[in-house]
Amino acid sequence: MRRSAAKAKTRGVSANTPTIRVDTRGLRCPVNWAKTKSVLEGIPAGTTVEVLVDDPRSERDLPIAAEAEGYAVLALEPQDGHLKILIEK
Repeated sequence: MRRSAAKAKTRGVSANTPTIRVDTRGLRCPVNWAKTKSVLEGIPAGTTVEVLVDDPRSERDLPIAAEAEGYAVLALEPQDGHLKILIEK
């Protein structure tokens, strides 16, 4: 995992930040990133996207793809059977 993605595990999200949920469970990389990127491109700056993934490669690949596009990965949070990734535009 890249250093910045590791740091993301400790960053918080402001209670005032608008959040949009993108459920990509059942989709594999890179399809889940394509769906997430499409949502990110259509929202205003400062909005947080909560991405739900269950593809094991997504824990590594999705944060790298998001950061490469200039988005901030705020958190990687294991859930019951999936992972929640918070990304800020």
